[in-house]
Amino acid sequence: MDKNKIDAVKSTTEQISDDTLERSDVECENCTTKTKDRSEKEYKDMINRLSRIEGQIRGIKGMVEKDVYCTDILVQVAAVNAALNSFNRVLLANHIKTCVTQDILNGKEETVDELVNTLKKLMK
Repeated sequence: MDKNKIDAVKSTTEQISDDTLERSDVECENCTTKTKDRSEKEYKDMINRLSRIEGQIRGIKGMVEKDVYCTDILVQVAAVNAALNSFNRVLLANHIKTCVTQDILNGKEETVDELVNTLKKLMK
């Protein structure tokens, strides 16, 4: 890839990141202000998984730019979907074991309704 294309991709990526940051400051109907304290290990594991997925996405983009055959791209997209599903399973399990369990122990039974709604969204 030549220098101009690399600079264009970097510029686009920076713009997307800036736009995402700006949008994240806006309140929305489904947004929550809750936070989660994660152990350093949990945090690093999540970031590593997401970094690998991000790399896979960049690889797919490169395949499209190189006019790679459709089925080869589709196989890589399936791999990304599997990686995201795996990330979701780990995150959901940790959420149930920590946040949901603690809220129930503290008498916040509405957390179960929140979990059910989250599961509905994940199963669409």
